[in-house]
Amino acid sequence: MSLLDKANNALTRRVRLKTARSRLTAPVASFTFDDFPRSAWKVGGPILARHAAKATYYVSGRFCDRYEDGLEYYSRDDLRALYAAGHEVGCHTFSHRRSPRVPSRELEADFDRNQVFVRDTLGDVVMSSFAYPYGDASPRTKALAGRRFPVSRGIRSGVNGRTLDLGQLKAVPLEIRSWTAKAVEREVELARQTGGWIIFFSHDVSEAPSPYGATPTMLGHALDRVKAAGIEILPVKHAYARATFG
Repeated sequence: MSLLDKANNALTRRVRLKTARSRLTAPVASFTFDDFPRSAWKVGGPILARHAAKATYYVSGRFCDRYEDGLEYYSRDDLRALYAAGHEVGCHTFSHRRSPRVPSRELEADFDRNQVFVRDTLGDVVMSSFAYPYGDASPRTKALAGRRFPVSRGIRSGVNGRTLDLGQLKAVPLEIRSWTAKAVEREVELARQTGGWIIFFSHDVSEAPSPYGATPTMLGHALDRVKAAGIEILPVKHAYARATFG
């Protein structure tokens, strides 16, 4: 990430264009997977099922049936299977480019292209939540995403509290490059105490994950801690509805 990207992200987190007062009466949790590598479904899906948890999979159409950087990505059949199982399909743009570097018209066209891809695969499905590729955003792209999607997720770590930045929600990484069990436990306890919305994000799930992925043990640990804290697990779009409409 360049210095300009870092500066843009820092500025954008201060620019709250779309906020809401949380109406949660109890904490909620969401589990999300970006891009998504096939193992997030083939390995992560059964772990979620054992915890009776539904997740949000942020889809970039360009990754369908691809093999890149040592990772196998999802197929259309995988997308159909996870949607049929009750998981949410969210938008991650089609091309997976850093959005601040993409002109507005091209970015809007990329949103449209990803929506067409999902509809061609799943039927009349409208994606209502968005995650920024690489977590990168600018005030301009935050505004564009905010007009298109009710809720967008970033990668700044933390629990979403009483005031929700719906254009760039915080999320806790489940990435082997930075993961510690203590950090997960600390954030879950904070969500429990404050009645907040905790969102986890990862990519692949395997015994030898990429730096941005999780092991089955890591995913299972986060799910176990959330369940032990009595926190309900909801896909992002359902947690958003709970938090904003009560």
